[in-house]
Amino acid sequence: MTHDLRPARLSPRDILRVGAVGLRARRARVVLSALGIALGIATMVAVVGLSESSRADLMARLDRLGTNLLTAEAGKDPTGRPVKLPKNAVAMVERIGPVQRATASADIDTRIRRSDVVPEERTAGVTAQAVRGDLLAALGGEVAAGGWLTPAGERLPTTVLGAVAARRLGITAPGETIMMNDTRVAVVGILEPIELVPGLDRVAMVGFPAAERYFGFDGHPTTVFERSTDDSVMDVRAVLARSISPGDEAAIKVSRPSDALAAKAATDEGLTTLMLGLGAVALLVGGVGVANTMVVSVLERRQEIGLRRSLGATRGAIRIQFLTESLLLSALGGATGALLGAAATYGFARVQGWTAVVPPWSLAGGLGATLLIGVTAGLYPAIRASRVHPTVALNAI
Repeated sequence: MTHDLRPARLSPRDILRVGAVGLRARRARVVLSALGIALGIATMVAVVGLSESSRADLMARLDRLGTNLLTAEAGKDPTGRPVKLPKNAVAMVERIGPVQRATASADIDTRIRRSDVVPEERTAGVTAQAVRGDLLAALGGEVAAGGWLTPAGERLPTTVLGAVAARRLGITAPGETIMMNDTRVAVVGILEPIELVPGLDRVAMVGFPAAERYFGFDGHPTTVFERSTDDSVMDVRAVLARSISPGDEAAIKVSRPSDALAAKAATDEGLTTLMLGLGAVALLVGGVGVANTMVVSVLERRQEIGLRRSLGATRGAIRIQFLTESLLLSALGGATGALLGAAATYGFARVQGWTAVVPPWSLAGGLGATLLIGVTAGLYPAIRASRVHPTVALNAI
């Protein structure tokens, strides 16, 4: 009776064990090779995670601040002369059906100093504006210290400072005074930064009546702010300039402050793409390192390979062994890199006060990329190892 002799097949468990033996025998080299993969994957996971965390924080800010705020500013007529908004601009805007709230501010010509002993030319980069009493509520601003302008305070020489203006003037608490032209004005409040209208952070605000009485304000607003329902923002935007200045709407500049935050999100997305490209380069370098490690391993272990071949190991078994080593090496680097990238994302997001977001697809994609690199980097060394002739083992004798 004859029996067909067939080469024994290695079980998946045996394949993993044989592949791991080769890595354990060269631990220092394995660590250095896996480090290249880990850095590439960590970069890609961290870039995606930080981008998503930043975008999530930005979207949360937009939801909190609202995207239904529009501003209308006085521009210039065709001859280049500045245009003045009508005194009743706010009332005209309030007649637009979907408008929920409207208010205004106006630039006033004043020199602002910390005290009367400071030279007039040293204004600390702070300007003044006349504002309506409902401005803070319309913009969703908050008071950091003190209070907002009261109906009585709008008529008196009192001011509320933006966050940057207070810092530049050295004002830390209400109750102090500053000079506006030659008028001593009491500071009654300091605002938190206003994210949708950051220009107000550098402004000292006084009421419309006080601006007319003390600083020669003519009553014409410079900027009108309005909030409408979310669904009607674009419809209101289309008629806002015409409603404020019929027949001369081209001189009115209408904008949506939240568009600046949305543009920032788009900019962040472009930067993310660039950083992903850099991460991909690092990953490619790591793959080259894995391939180099495997090629050197084949050269060093020719006698071991020849001995296994002489004992009956097939070329397929040798190929599988070295492919497994390459895959394990890449997987080690990929898993380490994914953990490092996730940890970096959570750590940085916590420092920034964001909600950390690490998309599962970034982890899965990173690990998938490492396996692909493992196969690609190990394919040539595996084929080369399988071609080692069994007689090579005789060189060890």
